[in-house]
Amino acid sequence: MSDAAVVPREVTQERLARGYARIMGYRRDQPYSVADLLEERAVDAGERPFFIFEGRSVTFAQMNALANRVAHAVLAAGFAPGSVVALMMDNRPEFPMVWLGLAKIGVVTALINTSARGAVLRHALEQTQATGLIYGEECAEWITALSGDLPRHVWRLGAGEGAAAVAAGTLDEAMARADATNPPRAQRAGVRLGDPLYLIFTSGTTGLPKAARMSHLRFLNAGGVIAGLLSLGREDVLYNVLPLYHGAGGMVVVSAALHVGIPIVQRRRFSASEFWPDVRRHRVTAWYYIGELCRYLLNQPARADDRDHTLRRMSGAGLKPDVWQRFQERFGIEQICEGLGSTEANYGLTNVDNRVGSVGRLPYPERSNIRVVRYDVERGEHVRGLDGTLRLCTPGEVGELIAEVLDGPGAAGYFEGYTSAEATEAKQMRDVFRPGDRWVRSGDLVRFDSEDYFYFVDRVGDTFRWKGENVSTDEVAAILGQFPGPQIVNVYGVRVPGNEGRAGMVALTYADAGNFDPAGFHRFAAAHLADYAVPLFVRLSPSADLTTTFKLRKLELQRAGYDPERIGEPLYVRDARAGCYRPLTPAALAALGIAPFIAD
Repeated sequence: MSDAAVVPREVTQERLARGYARIMGYRRDQPYSVADLLEERAVDAGERPFFIFEGRSVTFAQMNALANRVAHAVLAAGFAPGSVVALMMDNRPEFPMVWLGLAKIGVVTALINTSARGAVLRHALEQTQATGLIYGEECAEWITALSGDLPRHVWRLGAGEGAAAVAAGTLDEAMARADATNPPRAQRAGVRLGDPLYLIFTSGTTGLPKAARMSHLRFLNAGGVIAGLLSLGREDVLYNVLPLYHGAGGMVVVSAALHVGIPIVQRRRFSASEFWPDVRRHRVTAWYYIGELCRYLLNQPARADDRDHTLRRMSGAGLKPDVWQRFQERFGIEQICEGLGSTEANYGLTNVDNRVGSVGRLPYPERSNIRVVRYDVERGEHVRGLDGTLRLCTPGEVGELIAEVLDGPGAAGYFEGYTSAEATEAKQMRDVFRPGDRWVRSGDLVRFDSEDYFYFVDRVGDTFRWKGENVSTDEVAAILGQFPGPQIVNVYGVRVPGNEGRAGMVALTYADAGNFDPAGFHRFAAAHLADYAVPLFVRLSPSADLTTTFKLRKLELQRAGYDPERIGEPLYVRDARAGCYRPLTPAALAALGIAPFIAD
């Protein structure tokens, strides 16, 4: 499945160029928008399905008409181009209907995470300075709880118990009275591709999320490139289980469908048992994945018809090498385009060569705005030369990926930042290699080989130092993930009193903790990892702490450490001499000379 031989650089470049071909003509100052693209699809693909959802289909023409009704309804309420309306709703066709309608009149949509509650939800509304709010009936409870801190204009979509107290009327009613024809182009006459389309909150694993600016140009580029890299055509069908309020599911997938004029089979949420039936039923050909979802699918029992489906091409991020190879071989996937980036990134890497484990290649790195600089994990800072500039990594070295901010007419290298000026500035470094230059920190530790294939190592702050060696949590998790049994493997470092650095700890997800084999797990870890990388502690959990975009949270696990009273779940400690993991008790720690955990 994967290419064993190194692909010539010019071939990689040709494959990348195929992706960029769709977006080459776009400029930041161009008087064009996503609303214009929707209106084009309503003409040349009007009767084709755009969204297929829970037994119903919405065509491109129907979506355009519904978006028009939203536009006219909001316009009648007095909203002008540049104003902000927040949107909080589950995955369903009405979600893009709303923000596409708002885009028709130049209104910016703030996409709110449906898991936001209380102070987090209040923070989101304040950070975006939204003067309007549209929410789905399923979110009524959380909106009602904030009745005193809501924007002036509030619309509810659908019925909802208790929701009438915070909404003067429903969006359904306002749309029923509104016109279904395209609003005059003059309503968004001042909108340019570089202007904000919507605000997306980063799904960080720590702290309050930040609202990142997403322009029309960034939206069009995200899906246009993927459509080109996967060679999508009118015969293709996309599958989406990712949140529509986030960049992967809501921007990349929707943009690709709009570019090509093809349907999205949309699910409210991911289901491992329904995945392949959906693929077969709708003849899905392409999927935008998150790596953990592939692991969930691999954990399903093998079936004789595992290869009897139409899915052939995938793009996404976070696919570990062990899962990658087994997934591709078991399910017969022809092309996997693994990438590296983030919601707000001013760069992008994509593996177009099917090279297992790589997140992308820079065939001619000097043409890119990406560099990798040395980073001291122990000190938590970059390595500098005598002149104060950062030091570049050489092949095989681990360092932080940074990307230069470019202020050209296109999207390449441009950094749109956050609604917070302080957060925007904190993400950047200045005077890195020469006076006046600006670079965005990715927060990703990577390495590249002599052929300029890049490999993700860890996040800055996740890699830790133990026994004088740097330990990558991501690389250790990828190896331990091959041990049969646990559904999810989450590796992190914890403080051990009296010791420098942090010791390795792993949280293993088991539905039944009785299925854990402590001796077998130790044999596997000791055989496949360097001694300093073998976790000192093991924690068994019935479920993993994941963000809504399937990222593993570690901060709370680190804070709990290996404190039995605080955790309340089975804990084990490594007994290297005995060659096993023993149940963690005060007596076991004392016998091994390990001090009890002390919270920071």
